[in-house]
Amino acid sequence: MQIKLFNSLSKKVQPFKPLYGDEVKLYSCGPTVYSYAHIGNMRSFLFADLLQRVLRIAGGYKVQWVMNITNIDDKTIRDSAKGSGAWKPEMGYQTNDPKENLKLFTEYYYEEFIKDIEALGIRSSDLDALPKATDYIAHMQDLIRRIIDNGYAYVAKGSVYFDVTKWRNSDIYGKLKKIDFENFKPGERVDTDEYEKETAHDFVLWKGRKDGEPFWNFSVYGMPCPGRPGWHIECSAMEYEILGIPFDIHTGGVDLKFPHHEDEIAQSKAGYGVDPNNFWCHNEFLEVEGKKMSKSAGNFYTLRDLINKGIDPLDIRFSMLSAHYGTKFNFTFDGIKAAKKARLRIQDYIYDLHEDIDGDEFVEVNMLREEAFGYLADDLHTPKALASIFTFMNENPANELSQISKKALIDLFREFNNVFAVWIITSRASIVEEVPAEVKDLAERRFKAKADQEWALADELRDRIQDLGYIIKDNKYNYELIKI
Repeated sequence: MQIKLFNSLSKKVQPFKPLYGDEVKLYSCGPTVYSYAHIGNMRSFLFADLLQRVLRIAGGYKVQWVMNITNIDDKTIRDSAKGSGAWKPEMGYQTNDPKENLKLFTEYYYEEFIKDIEALGIRSSDLDALPKATDYIAHMQDLIRRIIDNGYAYVAKGSVYFDVTKWRNSDIYGKLKKIDFENFKPGERVDTDEYEKETAHDFVLWKGRKDGEPFWNFSVYGMPCPGRPGWHIECSAMEYEILGIPFDIHTGGVDLKFPHHEDEIAQSKAGYGVDPNNFWCHNEFLEVEGKKMSKSAGNFYTLRDLINKGIDPLDIRFSMLSAHYGTKFNFTFDGIKAAKKARLRIQDYIYDLHEDIDGDEFVEVNMLREEAFGYLADDLHTPKALASIFTFMNENPANELSQISKKALIDLFREFNNVFAVWIITSRASIVEEVPAEVKDLAERRFKAKADQEWALADELRDRIQDLGYIIKDNKYNYELIKI
């Protein structure tokens, strides 16, 4: 199928065509491993996972997918330092070597990140590389020298800065987002990795050594400049070394458009001579209960926070994938419950397709396939794709379908699940597990409540059973408990 994607460069949906035959080179901004990734981060990673799956399954492409690991920046240095209070016993013993402490600290959170994405259905095996920034210091230094040699950077007090004024005389600075140049002062420098105001500054490529911080030796024209890389330069060097440039698609959250991605474009072209990639694809923000997520607001959640509350990570995945990536996603606990019910409706239908019940209705499955995957190919429109599935299910009960139609639908759901990865394509009979006593007790109480026509209580007990990982399917005289 022809894949179409919204390109942040052109500000419109465009037909996508790879630069290199049938292979797509995809780069995703990954985590900064100084803490557990929060659910806003996870939306970005889920978007990238959805994209690479649709490219492979609907587009028929081979995908080389790279996600970087930021293991050196302001935050990782701050929190790995002695006395920061962020050190965990699981990381081992802190040393007197800041570089060794940084390694131990970030390696711990890197391993935890892999556990989180695997729980969320993102297979680390689908990633061709998870490069860590500290493994590419020499490549960053090479790029910085290239930028200096081309006249777009300068040294000041042991640090190296990108000269935005000179770059603007050669190319556009502000390709992804409108930049405030009204308050721009040539030569005004900024050292921090992240800043919120969309005001241009000369940004740091290499930060001079500070006491107590890890550092690497570096020299420019024989001038010693020991220190460490700025945040923005990391991605440019890793993209070039692993994927080559130009590559096809770069993903990330909208919050990275400026300064991070804008600076990537400038420094890559200033050093390597070409724009880094053809498509920039950004997912929108995640909110919690309609508000910006923050620790001060008490609505800040990591994935493991939600799992500890008894929420199935597959329901988090399905909930996020049920919304279009280009719209703000409002995370609510009621929304998660609704997503769980919707996911289990499809799961129940898949189970029913495996039942050995002969119906006589024949359905044209290819029409459903074309419709559902057509929506996915059109800028990853998951809400429309799911709506087409639910409409089909409502109009075609599984027990009325012929065996030929059932087998074709099972194949379709298997293909569809290769994108969503939230269902089990099997029969109920193949799932054998002892139902916990608590679930059995709730089911019996619900059965009695229904007999007594206490419908509100019956619904409440059904939801509690579902929260414990089971759905209850009623028949004429009894019920059946099914593991989710």
